[in-house]
Amino acid sequence: MAFDFKKEYKEFYMPKNKPQIVNVPKANYIAVRGKGNPNEEGGAYQQAISVLYAVAYTLKMSYKTDYKIDGFFEYVVPPLEGFWWQDGVDGVDYSDKSTFNWISVIRLPDFVSKADFEWAVVTATKKKKLDCSSAEFMIIDEGLCVQIMHVGPFDNEPATVALMDTYLEQNRYVNDFNEGRLHHEIYLSDARKVAPEKWKTVIRHPIKKA
Repeated sequence: MAFDFKKEYKEFYMPKNKPQIVNVPKANYIAVRGKGNPNEEGGAYQQAISVLYAVAYTLKMSYKTDYKIDGFFEYVVPPLEGFWWQDGVDGVDYSDKSTFNWISVIRLPDFVSKADFEWAVVTATKKKKLDCSSAEFMIIDEGLCVQIMHVGPFDNEPATVALMDTYLEQNRYVNDFNEGRLHHEIYLSDARKVAPEKWKTVIRHPIKKA
């Protein structure tokens, strides 16, 4: 059986539909940064997703090539994630998607080194005929956060975020957004195959004691 991050780390990928506090450990990611409306057809966001998956699957399938990664074991590519912010906005303004800044990421197994990542970027660019040079090897240490499972369209997220904020107030925590700590989403549904009212998205916010 291939290692599956969602099953092995349920506390980070499969939260309940009520807020909970978690301490998220440091992990490595493939990342692509960008700006603009994620729904724009053929836009920067959709191009970034193509790059992320090209590099992710090149690493996953590396064992079938001459390139060998130390400590490699077979695994399921983890879900797509995104960090989102808007300049001068506290939280997220869903009504103006054109002003989004984003970092789209896919988690890497710990055995993937920066050198392995760089091999994958070069290999994916050649094999997929896709410029993957925008991909970065990123280490993210989220630390103390509140998270919840949001079910439904992204535009309905404010109501779910309000539940998180109420929970923080009741438990003497506050949001701790800054340049390095951002609104975080983990996408557990394939939007092309699942109806919007059934989409499952983990929403995670950085917090600190009030």
